[in-house]
Amino acid sequence: MSAQVLVVDDNADERSDLAEMVSAFGYQVATASDGREALERLASFPVNAILTDLMMPGMDGIDLLKELAAHGDRTPTIVLTAFGSIDRAISIVHDLKAFWFLEKPVQPGVMRVLLERAIQQSRLAEETDRLSRQLSYQGVLGDMVGDSSPIKEVFALIRQVAPTTASVLITGESGTGKELVARAIHRLSPRGGGPFVAVNCAALPESLVESELFGHEKGAFTGAAARSLGCFEQAQDGTLLLDEIGEMPLATQAKLLRVIEESKVRRLGGTNDIPISVRVLAATNRSPEKAIQDKHLREDLYYRLNVFHISLPPLRERKQDIPSIAAALIGDLNQKHNCRVTHLSPEVLARFEASSWPGNVRELRNVIERATIVAGKGEIQLQHLPGAFVPEAPQSLPPPSPQNGDALTIRAGAQMHEVEEAYIKLVLRHTNNNKLRAAKLLGICVRTLHGKLRSFEGRNSQGVAAGK
Repeated sequence: MSAQVLVVDDNADERSDLAEMVSAFGYQVATASDGREALERLASFPVNAILTDLMMPGMDGIDLLKELAAHGDRTPTIVLTAFGSIDRAISIVHDLKAFWFLEKPVQPGVMRVLLERAIQQSRLAEETDRLSRQLSYQGVLGDMVGDSSPIKEVFALIRQVAPTTASVLITGESGTGKELVARAIHRLSPRGGGPFVAVNCAALPESLVESELFGHEKGAFTGAAARSLGCFEQAQDGTLLLDEIGEMPLATQAKLLRVIEESKVRRLGGTNDIPISVRVLAATNRSPEKAIQDKHLREDLYYRLNVFHISLPPLRERKQDIPSIAAALIGDLNQKHNCRVTHLSPEVLARFEASSWPGNVRELRNVIERATIVAGKGEIQLQHLPGAFVPEAPQSLPPPSPQNGDALTIRAGAQMHEVEEAYIKLVLRHTNNNKLRAAKLLGICVRTLHGKLRSFEGRNSQGVAAGK
């Protein structure tokens, strides 16, 4: 794909001449009359280089560069300046990190060389970012994070099936990331540049589900005031995810099967079949076999969709991924909520790893999002978590039972550190060496308990050395 350049100039004739010149160099061109319009164009037209006049009414070239810098946009920008403004242009190149400047009238040969170098720098920066992300996110696929064996298996299956045209059935409990898998398949497929459309079949009223899927013509039913494209047409040359497929009415499932097999769709109220080219992915949190048995899923549709099956493990089966998932979530949530949280405390991480997470990764995200907002910056600690994760009041031990070795005998004259060590070891025996529970019983945090155990070991080793 040829490089893309944005030309910004308030003079319509000069803007047109510059755009024609850049186009003659073989680049795609977009234009804007000032900095504000340039920012609007950049939202829908990503570019490799910007060519902007310095002095313009409204938002000028200087303010445009400041706005780009504030949003972390590093697109190489060449500033055009009139005679007599060279000193200012040099200052802008130095202070605002513009790529270079050119004095008007522009010499085509010089412009061409500068644009080539700017675009080369832009592409080099893009490749550097891509490699940096690849190195930083090993064990990551798209928005999915993890290094455990179960999730690595899922990553491998995604990479295998993505380049093909096969339909994929994605199963897993709610909150495990079925839509993330579908999006990863789409991005890695030859259709990655096309649309990705996700429809939740469980959220569609039965009376509207066919209209949403297949579209309708004006007047097809009461309230159909205009033609509407269905999900299949919206996903043309891309990917359609049918989430919670087992919740779709059986009559609609029969029509869906025909659309998938014939690659044609007919809008409600229409008379013509419309050819479609859409890759269909389906997802469900039910057991497909059970759904068929309960008459919630047509068997023929199941076999048509289940060309390739990916089953997502629940979070409780891959708890070793929690630290990396949490780190990725904290990074995203810091940006979303303008926070500066750095990490989870060891006590929070221990509590997370002890949880069964019935809501899976979605629940983990919700808990971390709340904690990020409450903490605001620094370390997420236990007091930042919702009530279900807050430590209960310290519990007392059951009455001592000498027969079970639960009684604590202290000799007269024992030093306080000896009494403390004996009592902590008694509590650890009582909890079968579960340090999280022992810390709760003792009324201290896990980090403090670990520190005390290390001090006991150090003191005991010194005693042994002295005895020698």
